Amino acid sequence: MAAVPPPGPRQRLTFPPQRKAHWQDTLPDQLQQLHPGAIELNMHDWPMRCRDLSQLRELLQNSGFRIALLQTLCLQTAISAQGLGLPVQLQNETDSPRPTPEPAGQLRVHRGTVRSGDRLESSGDLVVLGDVNPGATISANGDVMVWGRLRGIAHAGREGDRRARVVALQLRPLQLRIADQVARGPDDQPQAGLAEEARIEEGEIVIEPADPRLSDRILRGDSSAPQGESVA
Repeated sequence: MAAVPPPGPRQRLTFPPQRKAHWQDTLPDQLQQLHPGAIELNMHDWPMRCRDLSQLRELLQNSGFRIALLQTLCLQTAISAQGLGLPVQLQNETDSPRPTPEPAGQLRVHRGTVRSGDRLESSGDLVVLGDVNPGATISANGDVMVWGRLRGIAHAGREGDRRARVVALQLRPLQLRIADQVARGPDDQPQAGLAEEARIEEGEIVIEPADPRLSDRILRGDSSAPQGESVA
């Protein structure tokens, strides 16, 4: 007869930080201490691509475990989890939930869905870790980056910066603006796990696969970035 998991909080599987040990070395012993079922997976600072996460999910499923929530300090891992449809929570080193006022010209990070009727603005770059629903508007003087589905209105380069870009895991906005250029999002469905980038080329907005260096730049700046928890 299979063991019955004890009542109480959801089980937690925590990977060691990269500097201490490799998670693959500790995983078998950790799984032996858990009961099959839903788990919260804390991956610390491990960077994982979609293929890596997919293999890990399959390994856990074969052992009877389901990822109910994935927590990570790494933006790349959060992006991969979003692309695979996993519930994900991007943390920072202090994991402080309190919003910080946004200094002018700096990166602003908003965690959560931007809903219809909401407006979210940044005087620098803007990162939304969640979906932007139809009827919502987001804008920034610099780049706009959505690690989720962009289905509302997005405006990058609001004060005329034609080098600004709009990036999303699913770039399907009702209206897309970069500086003074306006376009609609594509109608076809994107490939899962691949971010898309809109930018101005030869006076027109074009949409192509996102430059992976953009994720690296956000990752370097994210730990000190101002965080917006509510929409003004």
